[in-house]
Order: sequence, then C-alpha cells, then structure tokens
Amino acid sequence: MFNLFKGWLGEIETQFGMWAKLDANDYRRFHNVIFPTFNGTTQVDHVLISRYGVFVIETKNINGWIFGNERAKQWTQSLYAKKYKFQNPMHQNYRHTKAIAQFLNIDHDNVQSVIFFTGDSVSLKTELPRNVMTSGLSRYIKSFERRVFSEDEVTAFVGKVERLKEGNISGREHVANLKSRFSNNTACPKCGKSLVQRTARKGPHVGNQFLGCSGFPDCKYTRGL
Repeated sequence: MFNLFKGWLGEIETQFGMWAKLDANDYRRFHNVIFPTFNGTTQVDHVLISRYGVFVIETKNINGWIFGNERAKQWTQSLYAKKYKFQNPMHQNYRHTKAIAQFLNIDHDNVQSVIFFTGDSVSLKTELPRNVMTSGLSRYIKSFERRVFSEDEVTAFVGKVERLKEGNISGREHVANLKSRFSNNTACPKCGKSLVQRTARKGPHVGNQFLGCSGFPDCKYTRGL
C-alpha cells in the first residue's frame, strides 16, 4: 500500500512540475491516456502537445542507483544492497511514441520520448541519452525550439486526444488487451510482425526452443516456449 501511495505521489509531483514550469497555452497536457495500437492498447503516463512537437513522458518513481543502456532489455535498480530488474523504459516508451504518431497521423520524428525518474534519491550510474533524466524535465522540453506544427494542427491533435479520453476503455479492458497481446503466439507484441519458432544455438539456453520476431535484427523480441 505504501509503494502504491509513493507511486501516486510521484505522479502528482510530476504533473505539478509540468503545470508550474510549462505554459499551458504552449503545452497542452494529458495524463494516463490509453491509446489504440495495431494489436490492442497501450497506456501512456503523460503527453504534451505543442507547436514544437509531441512529448511522451514515461515516469518512473523509484529510488537507488540505476544501471542500464539503450539496447538492454532490462535495467537494474540497486537499492540497499539489493538489485531489482525492470523493463527498459526506453523500449517501453518507444511503443508509446509509435502508437501516438499513428493515432495522430504524424511523422514519428516529431514525437519525442522522455524518461523521467521522479524518486527523491535516484541516481543514474551509467551514461544514458539526454532524454533520460532525474531533473530538468521542463528545460529539456523547452530545448526544442523549432516549430513543427501550426496552431491549427495543435488544436486538431488536442481535440482528437480529448475525444479519445472521453471514450477511453477501462483499465480492466486494457489489462485484458495486454494479456491477449503477450499470450499471442503468432504476432510480435512489439512490432506486429509474425513470430517464428527458433532454437538457441549458443549461450546458457543452447538447444532450447523459443519464439522470435521475424523482423530480426530490427526487432529483437523473444519469448520462451
């Protein structure tokens, strides 16, 4: 229960920081939106829509030392001499940005992924891209100064997301979609291409069969059988 409260508090602090430091007239904000995808739905923490692009913010309210890199499937949290694995948030948010680009019918290059760690004692211990941060969220967003959308386009995007939120599916339906997506043995949950059965040729699992994306090496999704 305490961890749930901390997570909720981190979300509130993040939203307050956005409202306090980013002009609401320039950056229209949406929180906890469930977007449709090619094979279900995906829930996005925060979306900012502006003339300077669409910013998709994945928040992580965790503490400790964080180790990871852009390509790793999982990152590591080191806290009180214990280590915990969690999904690479850059991969997680990439799916979000693709879904939003498709939903708004815009170039994916104009959708910016941001990973923001909100823990009160969190430290990034490996070199990571500048869009992964523990502070300076508004400063990073404001660094995008080139206008890529007109006012009319921003208004249209905002209206489309507002209509989506009004008719958003329930959290229960979203969870059901997730279960269906990750139990599907024919379609890759990351990119939608077909899954094929393969056999590990090296490493600790040599000889074991697994499902791999047919889009490899562009998509490296795998799942054990």
